Amino acid sequence: MPYQSLRDFIDDLEKKGQLIRVSEPVSPHLEMTEIQTRLLAEGGPAVIFENVVGEDGRKYDMPVLVNLFGTVERVAAGMNRKPEELREVGETLAFLKQPEPPGSLREAFSMLPLAKTVMAMKPKTVSKGPCQEIVLTGDDIDLGKLPIQGCWPGEPAPLITWPLVVTQGPSVGEKDGDKRDVFNLGIYRMQVLGKNKAIMRWLKHRGGAQHHARWKNTKRDPLPCAVVLGADPGTILAAVTPVPDTLSEYQFAGLLRGEKVELVDCKTVPLKVPATAEIVLEGHVSLDDYAPEGPYGDHTGYYNSVENFPVFTITAITMRKKPIYLSTFTGRPPDEPSVLGEALNDVFVPLLQQQFTEIVDFWLPPEGCSYRIAVVSMKKAYPGHAKRVMMGVWSFLRQFMYTKFVIVVDDDINVRDWKDVMWAISTRMDPVRDITTITDTPIDYLDFASPESGLGGKLGLDATNKLPPETHREWGEKLYMPDDVIDRVDQKWESYGLPGSGKKIWK
Repeated sequence: MPYQSLRDFIDDLEKKGQLIRVSEPVSPHLEMTEIQTRLLAEGGPAVIFENVVGEDGRKYDMPVLVNLFGTVERVAAGMNRKPEELREVGETLAFLKQPEPPGSLREAFSMLPLAKTVMAMKPKTVSKGPCQEIVLTGDDIDLGKLPIQGCWPGEPAPLITWPLVVTQGPSVGEKDGDKRDVFNLGIYRMQVLGKNKAIMRWLKHRGGAQHHARWKNTKRDPLPCAVVLGADPGTILAAVTPVPDTLSEYQFAGLLRGEKVELVDCKTVPLKVPATAEIVLEGHVSLDDYAPEGPYGDHTGYYNSVENFPVFTITAITMRKKPIYLSTFTGRPPDEPSVLGEALNDVFVPLLQQQFTEIVDFWLPPEGCSYRIAVVSMKKAYPGHAKRVMMGVWSFLRQFMYTKFVIVVDDDINVRDWKDVMWAISTRMDPVRDITTITDTPIDYLDFASPESGLGGKLGLDATNKLPPETHREWGEKLYMPDDVIDRVDQKWESYGLPGSGKKIWK
């Protein structure tokens, strides 16, 4: 069923035994992180800490929700899907990456049987919503009233870790405006600077940062911005999905939900936010006021370097009565970003297959820090084919700029089984002939191993069977067992009296 609010999702998870409430006092400084690391390691439930107490002994007025997307099953549920249905989301995205989404029901029916959900794309604006039951302005604005998490030792200030940042570009409303200036939703962590200020840490290639750059080129006033803390799960997950630049995440959230997202106008900025959100921070991102951000623990398992990012000044805080604060942490996998990456893996497969039909499967190992390592299986048809696929992976989606290593294997190899992949690398690959290196490419800014910040190398490993003229030697013949022998042993396994399931090993 579609969840209209975060609370709907919480209620459903609680009924299914996937959410636990903790009444014991818990500190948002370090203690919450340590609890979450243990839950994530064992596929544990989402948790609401109902008794949040700061290091100074002050009790916060609102509970904290953590580990919401700590399992692939909960990520899928947030998308109104089962885990095995996540590829359907990728198929929808592959359809939407066509030049233009359908503009009418008739056109949609003629193009694809996605019409029912496609027509739910456009969000609906309503006159009021629960997210504005309480409105704080002026001296009443105080980020210190929120139980913002301090995740790791030595960090300079509390960090807002699940902010859904809403922006629009400068040409919105213009007749021939830039289609990339539609509503963008992104998750960009925010370091608290004071009662009404925070640092907006968005990297240059992200949608919000690009809106900011285009705004700076054409405007003098700061960029209007809204930060949603605790939207419905479909809207949150739309913000971490590779939606085409010309499509708003609000629209894609409608597709995930199967119904339109309801939005309300902000009180102090010309933006719209989900009506059922828990908390909204309204304000502006400065065009010239920057502040040093970090160091903070990140998904790499290390502290990132200190860099300057623009300052966000809050003009209003709106919220529900008795709001729930959504939080998380990032660190060495497993963390929630790595779980999200694992779930989104199946979303990526149809997108890649749309462009490269020879791709059979695609895997981003969670221990590869989200996007840094990719394994691809393919139906190889000609010499150099594996290298073409490598180049395609690196260039196809913006997220794969972060991918440092691409391993390509044949379709008889299970990309999700490291034992299988390592066997292919050790038997089908020469360490000199079968590697491709590229220098000076875009790379994760958090990758301190790269020679320059945001600029580094890539390595491709061709672990496929080689075809002439890739090799002039006689290639090895793979061992196999005849089907009749396999079937005979299947039928007789129990009569042997041997331990184990007797599951066949042949693919």
